[in-house]
Amino acid sequence: MMETIEIAVDMRGVATVTLNRPDKHNALDAQMIAELTGTAERLGRDPAVRVVVLTGAGQSFCAGGDLGWMRAQMGADGATRAREARNLANMLSVLDRMPKPLIGRVQGQAFGGGVGMMSVCDVALGVDGARFGLTEVRLGLIPATIGPYVVARMGAAWARRVMFSGRVFGAEEAVALGLLARAVPEAELDAAIEREVAPYLAAAPGAVAEGKALVARLGGGVDEAAIAMSVDALVARWENPESTEGIAAFFDKRKPGWQA
Repeated sequence: MMETIEIAVDMRGVATVTLNRPDKHNALDAQMIAELTGTAERLGRDPAVRVVVLTGAGQSFCAGGDLGWMRAQMGADGATRAREARNLANMLSVLDRMPKPLIGRVQGQAFGGGVGMMSVCDVALGVDGARFGLTEVRLGLIPATIGPYVVARMGAAWARRVMFSGRVFGAEEAVALGLLARAVPEAELDAAIEREVAPYLAAAPGAVAEGKALVARLGGGVDEAAIAMSVDALVARWENPESTEGIAAFFDKRKPGWQA
């Protein structure tokens, strides 16, 4: 029984995976990370599933990492921190390599890890007016485990514009950056998603899976070395005094020491 996500599969084999922590803006914690990983693995193996749609419940697609979960890593031992960072990286890798088309239905705002999940989708559509950002640096963190996928999606030149400024940007810029294929009015989102889904139902599933794997190889993909480096970078930031101060300031509802 899933507690943080919902899964529905229709008669056509279209699976909709819904992040379901709306009261937390679908922020990623250890349980959601584990449930998403297991779900992606199962759906990837299921021959009855043709397409996977990833979306969120409530106002946000995903607000990134749950700050309570992150704060717990700072007080944990080194082995625990490394395990949790690796679990997050593995979740992104499993979603990225899932041998089914993965379509992001970005019905609301996305920050940090939410932008990372947009980046592992084969295509993502969002709503006009949604806001996005890689805001980790405001907390003394960096977009570490999502970094390889964000750079692969945007390209390094575009990533430099948003990856370490922490600024928030709108749907129009998300399209320009390649995070979204299109931004549409909220009332038109489901119809737009259906237009993305329908062609896959006429395509041979095995050919789709092999084509996706071929694109990953031709494009260089995200290799194990990049994943390991991103895990080490996240753990190092969890251990850095800046992140301790940044997250403490968030919970204390005050400015961190570096902010004027």
